[in-house]
Amino acid sequence: MTSDALSRPPVHALLADGTIVCIRTAQPGDHDQLQGLYEEMSPENLRLRFFSASRRSGRLAADRACARRPGYRALLAEREGRVAGLAEYDTGGSGDEAEISIAVADTLHHRGVGTLLVEHLISAARAEGVRTFTADALSENHDVLRLFSDLGLRMARRFEGSEVRCTISLDESDGYLTAVEERGRAADVASLRPLLRPDAVAVVGAGRRPGSVGRAILHHLHTGGYTRRVFAVNPAATSLLGVPCHPSVTALPVTPDLAVIAVPAAAVPAVAEECGTAGVKALLVVTAGLDAGQNKALLAACRDHGMRLVGPNCLGVSNTDPEIRLDATFAADHPRPGSAGIAVQSGGVGIALLDGLSRLGIGVSTFVSLGDKFDVSGNDLLQWWESDCRTGLALLHLESFGNPRAFSRTARRVTRRIPVLTVDAGRTDAGRRAAASHTAAAATRTMTRAALFTQAGITATRSVSELIEAAALLHSQPLPTGPRVTVVTNAGGAGVLAADACAEAGLVLPVPAAPLADALRAVLPDNATATNPVDAGAAVTEEQLKECVDRLLEDDGTDAVLVVLVPTALAAATGDDLVRALTRAPGRRGRPVVAVRLAQERTVDLLPADGGGSIPSYADSQAAARALAHAARRAAWLARPAGTLPRLDDVDTERARTVVEEYLDHCPEGGWLEPRVCAELLDCYAVPQLPWAWADTEDAAVLAAQRLQGADGRVVLKGHWPGLLHKTAEHALHLDLRGDFQVRAAYRDLETRFAGLLTGVVVQPLADRGTELFAGVVQDQVFGPLVLFGLGGTATEVLADHAARLAPLTDQDVHDLVTAPRCAPLLFGADGGRPVDVQGLERLLLRLSRMASDLPQVAEADFNPVLATPGGVSVLDARVRLLPRRPQDPYLRRLR
Repeated sequence: MTSDALSRPPVHALLADGTIVCIRTAQPGDHDQLQGLYEEMSPENLRLRFFSASRRSGRLAADRACARRPGYRALLAEREGRVAGLAEYDTGGSGDEAEISIAVADTLHHRGVGTLLVEHLISAARAEGVRTFTADALSENHDVLRLFSDLGLRMARRFEGSEVRCTISLDESDGYLTAVEERGRAADVASLRPLLRPDAVAVVGAGRRPGSVGRAILHHLHTGGYTRRVFAVNPAATSLLGVPCHPSVTALPVTPDLAVIAVPAAAVPAVAEECGTAGVKALLVVTAGLDAGQNKALLAACRDHGMRLVGPNCLGVSNTDPEIRLDATFAADHPRPGSAGIAVQSGGVGIALLDGLSRLGIGVSTFVSLGDKFDVSGNDLLQWWESDCRTGLALLHLESFGNPRAFSRTARRVTRRIPVLTVDAGRTDAGRRAAASHTAAAATRTMTRAALFTQAGITATRSVSELIEAAALLHSQPLPTGPRVTVVTNAGGAGVLAADACAEAGLVLPVPAAPLADALRAVLPDNATATNPVDAGAAVTEEQLKECVDRLLEDDGTDAVLVVLVPTALAAATGDDLVRALTRAPGRRGRPVVAVRLAQERTVDLLPADGGGSIPSYADSQAAARALAHAARRAAWLARPAGTLPRLDDVDTERARTVVEEYLDHCPEGGWLEPRVCAELLDCYAVPQLPWAWADTEDAAVLAAQRLQGADGRVVLKGHWPGLLHKTAEHALHLDLRGDFQVRAAYRDLETRFAGLLTGVVVQPLADRGTELFAGVVQDQVFGPLVLFGLGGTATEVLADHAARLAPLTDQDVHDLVTAPRCAPLLFGADGGRPVDVQGLERLLLRLSRMASDLPQVAEADFNPVLATPGGVSVLDARVRLLPRRPQDPYLRRLR
């Protein structure tokens, strides 16, 4: 085991019942507790663990766990200061195979201790190069055999009398990640029950002053109809709002599941510690203004005592389930019960969403104001909503992400079941990050977040208003089967504006086919026009408009109908209610109907419809078009198969890791790879490169040119020295060289102009003509590897025609990446040209993604230009920058 492995800090994680444990490396000081773990085991459990009931085996196991030696690792689970279990592996010097063993305290069986420890042991073993676990167990030890078989990894068993030899492959697979996710989801949901379905709540800091936050929350709990027991903690009062007061948490007649802390910042850590000592299971800290030390002490108390934490600096939580009716917020009003789950970091945004969704009648299932988000996160809430059978859509406002890759996997799964919408907060940078490479300059914060949301199928909006507008449509209408929208209006100018809004939102306005146009003219007034927009005219009646909309909804060439209505004197004189034409039998044939009423005061309303349901009505055509576009994108995302990670041949990850380690041993602070090392690393992933040679003398350059020159005899010389990034800007290259004389002259020129800098040149044949593209990757410390693709060449940053997706890329992701830039039509033969090797481009991006996923030390990789032709794809110039980063397992179960 390396010193790096030993230095890994402890992490906290959830057991199957929601209990928090600490996972850490066993230390010499743990010997007595580990020995106690075995001494407290029953004789039967000792026999199952050691194949005999001897207490001496336990003492020897404790000795072994606390001794450090190469190839051995021991992890223990600790719960409230006591060892709950131990898992260990020993390679015995083999390197890639290790024998494992597991021990769990007798009182904690069947709570997931062993499984959690083995998951962490697997992650540590993979990082150390171990590829296989073996274990011997008695055939009657059904618990441990079930643990191994349920991991989600390939396992083989060999029976030898009363013993079973288990061999477990540690190869990474989607099946294993799915199994880990399912265990994590169950544990997460269990841990949130004391927070969202508590049997008793105590408000600590509920004051007698009417304006105090604690009193406001107590009032909401009392008047909101909370169905369980509620207490107030205030040593200066005996009763508040009819709720009995107690001097401290420890003085309460029962231990509450949830404690709401609304005391001054300086008192928060001590109150949290008191709650933990009393056995409280969850904290809601609304107090703001904690300093760094107070924040650290608060979180430490929660971790030490196994409490989940919402906040600090938050608005509160609410669960409108009639069985619980929990409203522990200080919002102005109680939320209306409904189907929207809300998680926000900003209390102000939370209030706006509560008000908007309650007004529309959508209502709220659960609301959590995350505040500073020390613990409970959006990922936790997504898993709660996935399981609660009450939430029909999820609304998020997240200013930061703790583990975006785990969030993305969760969101991809949840979004298949319910719409997940977000306000894309923090989109802008003060400017592009100062960076030397094209890749880093292109990888803006906006692009990174957009990649996350797009790949996860999340509906990302730009404002709270747009979020509510989209939610109104997704809540009330079926999804369109495509982007084709027909606009109907009783005012021609308003219809034109709506058509413009639809086109700008990326929707399509098809021209009605002749049979449909005839059918529309047959039901509309004589002066109506049956194009798109359909101008029904100011004289259209309620019945005529209904017939028109019905005809459009029956048409297979229409995916949605947008009806723009302007109040007219004609309708008023005849008593026609044009809105009634839409609310009669809405959503017919499974296609959405959306209204725009230009005289409407509110930005969006839901109009009650006959027979139940509702029609979304917007005050502005752009809002309606945006909402329809969001719905169309969601429908398209759902219609696609879930992506898979393609298998790549000719990848040598172990050799690549060796290349990286050798470079960082020589350059501990990292840096840009020189051409030979860079090429060697790319060869490990079979990245197609134009033939090249390194030359550090004039004669060597001539010999290389003679060997590499193409049929026309032309070559290129590219100068190199440490720190050189943009050769074109430095005029450090010579193109279109013919013969020895020109090659010599070019080398001398570079040698003269860059005397004292030049370390050599790269010699390449002059590339054929083709489309110059750009591919790159940048390691974001939070989001992980971001793969970029777009138009290349010297103007790549000026044109900024790039798309991005987060690694690892699936087959769907890489297809989207290639087709997303504006230059994409060029690749497919636009304007009569021959299409380039698109499959070759996709393979290149997949290999780049794999390299970045395998090697977190790859801070940046820049392929520019990438030459794409009908015959193939080749990287003409590549740069890679390494940094000394430790591998992180983004899918390992652990708390923030």
